[in-house]
Amino acid sequence: MPEGPEIDTDKLRETIDEEIEREGGALLRTIALSTALFAALAAIASMEAGGTINEALLLKTAATRLQAQASDQWAYYQAKGIKAAIAHDAQGPWLAGKLAPPPELASKEARYLNEQKAISDKARELEKQRDDQSAEAERLIQRHHGFSEAVALLQVGIALGAVAALTRARLVWWGSLLLGLAGGGLFGWGLLAG
Repeated sequence: MPEGPEIDTDKLRETIDEEIEREGGALLRTIALSTALFAALAAIASMEAGGTINEALLLKTAATRLQAQASDQWAYYQAKGIKAAIAHDAQGPWLAGKLAPPPELASKEARYLNEQKAISDKARELEKQRDDQSAEAERLIQRHHGFSEAVALLQVGIALGAVAALTRARLVWWGSLLLGLAGGGLFGWGLLAG
């Protein structure tokens, strides 16, 4: 029986392996590039998240301090009100005896009532400052949440990129790109909205 033509399978296998390596190498380089980009964005987004929450905490602390100062002012307001009531009531026995009360009692009452007005204005101003700082802190906390969500999406995209590199599965890499781009978009939106 005549032997058929011999095909050099070793050479063919070597050519196929080279082609697979060339295709796989380009895929690995692309996966590495996208993953490195996502890692850089995740690092920046993480810094922004940390910075915004720190600033929010400082504002919340300042708002708490302002609340304490406003409470002190309201206590002072009440004390002046009590003093005014005492000065008013001290005039009662004089009036009951059909005598003119000493003029300093009426002037004390008027002074305490005037002081109450100034104290009330100061307390309301402190409360306004408290509310402004608290509102700004809440805005920063919301911004922090957006950056944190961006970091989470970027990290999952990075993890999927690693899986794609190990398995050389393009579908997994597309998932990595999708999540990484969503995280990058969320990060960019947070920067622009801030």
